[in-house]
Amino acid sequence: MSFDEAFDVIVIGAGHAGCEAAAAAARLGVQTALVTLNLDLIGQMSCNPAIGGIAKGHLVREIDALGGIMGRIIDRTGIQFRLLNRSRGPAVQSPRAQADRALYRTEMRRTLEVIPNLHLRQGLVVDLIVKDSRIYGVELQDTRRLRAKAVVVATGTFLNGLIHIGRRTHSAGRAGEPASIELAESLKRLGFPVGRLKTGTPPRLDGRTIDWNVFEPQPADERPVHFSFATDKIEQPQITCFIGYTTGAVHNAIRANIHESPLYSGKIKGIGPRYCPSIEDKVIKFADKNRHQLFLEPEGHNTNEVYLNGFSTSLPPELQQELVRMIPGLERANIIRPGYAIEYDYVDPRELTPYLETVHIKDLFHAGQINGTTGYEEAGCQGLIAGINAALSVQGRERLRLNREESYIGVLIDDLIRQGVDEPYRIFTSRAEFRLALRHDNADARLSPYGQKIGLVNDSDWERFNQRRDKLVRLRSILESTRLRKSDAAYLSVSHALAQDLGDSITLIQLANRPNARPDLIKQLLPAEIQTETNMADLESVLADSLYSGYINAQRATFDRLHNHDSLRIPFNFSFREISGLSHEMIERLERVCPKTFGQARSIPGLTPAALSTLLVHLTLQQRTA
Repeated sequence: MSFDEAFDVIVIGAGHAGCEAAAAAARLGVQTALVTLNLDLIGQMSCNPAIGGIAKGHLVREIDALGGIMGRIIDRTGIQFRLLNRSRGPAVQSPRAQADRALYRTEMRRTLEVIPNLHLRQGLVVDLIVKDSRIYGVELQDTRRLRAKAVVVATGTFLNGLIHIGRRTHSAGRAGEPASIELAESLKRLGFPVGRLKTGTPPRLDGRTIDWNVFEPQPADERPVHFSFATDKIEQPQITCFIGYTTGAVHNAIRANIHESPLYSGKIKGIGPRYCPSIEDKVIKFADKNRHQLFLEPEGHNTNEVYLNGFSTSLPPELQQELVRMIPGLERANIIRPGYAIEYDYVDPRELTPYLETVHIKDLFHAGQINGTTGYEEAGCQGLIAGINAALSVQGRERLRLNREESYIGVLIDDLIRQGVDEPYRIFTSRAEFRLALRHDNADARLSPYGQKIGLVNDSDWERFNQRRDKLVRLRSILESTRLRKSDAAYLSVSHALAQDLGDSITLIQLANRPNARPDLIKQLLPAEIQTETNMADLESVLADSLYSGYINAQRATFDRLHNHDSLRIPFNFSFREISGLSHEMIERLERVCPKTFGQARSIPGLTPAALSTLLVHLTLQQRTA
C-alpha cells in the first residue's frame, strides 16, 4: 500500500469530539493529523452556542481535569456564565456558559494550531483502509491516502446527513456543508450495524428587529463559575439573555399546519432527542400546555444574531417566519437562518470496547454522534478518551478506562457500550448511581491523577492541583476544629438566624450541616486570617464533602443491591404502571421491552438507577408476599 503522508493517529472530523481527540493524541507525543472538510469551521457550534448544563457541566469539568481543552476554550469565550440548580444540592448544581460562537471557533483553531505534533489537513475522507481486521489509514476524495497506526472517527451528523425543511430535503452534514456519504457506505461494508437518528435547530433571529422590553431578562451570575481548574477569573464582559413564551395562537397555527412538518408527514425516519424536542413535538405531545418557554440568546458581542432556544423546527421557512411573529415581542422579528431537522447515520455503540475502540477492527476508534450521543459535551469527552487511547495504543502503553463509580464520563461510556441507544443519548445526573460523589467541584480530585499519569496534565497544572488539594485539607481541618461557643459574640445572632438551639458549642462543620446554614455564614465565622485566603468555591467544596459523606455509603449499597438481583423474575403481564414513583418515561421504556428478569430491565437503555431501585423494591416486596 502506498501513501502520500504517514501519521501515528488520524482524527476524522473537527467538531468537539475531533478537536479533543486530536489535541490529546498530539500532546501525548504522537504525530497526529486532524482531517476536516473545512479548516475555517474547526470547533463550529452547529446548534446552541453554549457549553455545560445539567450534568453536561460535570463532563466539561472532567474533561478539564484529565487535561482536555474544552473548559479552557469556553472560559476564554463565554459571554454569560450561570450555575444551574443553585437552589438544590451541590451534587446536581452544574455550570453553563453561553459562548460567543465565532470567538469559540477562532479560539479552538488557535489552540490547536500551536500544539506540537498536530497537523491540520483539509479534505473529505471517503474510505477507511483496513486489512486483516486492522486499520492502516484513510483515503480522501481528492485521492490522497494518509497512513495511520490508529484512526478516530468523529464525524458528527455528517454520515449520510439529510436536511429537512418543510417538504424540501437535501443531502448535507449541516447547513451549507456536504454530507459524508462514501464514508458512511465504507462503514457499512466493513460490517458495522448502522442506525438512523435525527436532531434539529431553531431559527436564528435579527436582534435589531426584536422588542427586548417584552422579555424577562436573565442576567449572568455575579460570581461566574468557570469550567477549567486553571482559570482564576472570567475577564470578558458578560451579556444578558432573555426569557419568552409561545402562546395558544402559536400552538393552534402549528396544529393547523402539522402536515407541513416532515416529522409528522413520515419523511423523517430517524429518532429524535427526547430531551430537546422540536416545537411541533411539544405542541402535539404536550397538548395540555398553553405555552412553552423560550430563551433568546445572543450569539456574540459583535453580531446581531440571536438563537431562539426552545423553538427547534423543520417547518417551511415562510411558516417559521409567521409563527415567530405570533410570539409577543417578536411581531417584527426577521429570521436570519431558518431552523431545520437533520437525519444522520450512527453506528451501534455496543460495537465498542470501554476504550472506544471498535471490537472487530483494531486501533479504529469512534467518538461523538457516530456513537448515538447528542451534545458538545458528550462528544468532547468521548473524543478525549478515544484520542488518549489511540495515542496510548500507538505507544504500546496501558490504555485508560474510567469506571462509572468515579466519573460521568465512565457512566456515559458504560451506558453506550452496554445498553446501546434507542434515541440520541444525553447525560443526566440521574444516570449516575454515585452522583453525590461525582460533583463538578471535585472532578480534579477524581481524575487529575489519571491525567498526570498518562502525561496530559503538565507540571504547572499538577502543581496547581496539589496546592488546591492541600488547601482543601487544611480548610477541612479548620472547620472541624473551630467551634462556635455560647460565650462568642456571634453565637446569639447565628442561633436566631437559624432559629435553632446550637447547644453549648458546635464546630463549624457541624453548623454547616444544619438547615439554612449557608456557606457565606460559615465563612464569616472562620478565623480572620483564614477568611481572607479562602475563596467561596473551595469552602463550598469542603462543605459538600461533609454534607454527603453519610449518604455516599448508602448509594454504594444501593449500587451493589441492583447488581445482585439480575435473576429475579418479573411476572408475565406485570403492570409497571402500578408502581408508584416511576415516571411516564420509565414506564414507557419498560413496557416497550417487557423484560422477563430484573437483569433484562437493567439493560434497557435510559432506565435510571432510581427507576431500577424503585422496580427492585416493588418486585422484592411482591415476591415476599406471594
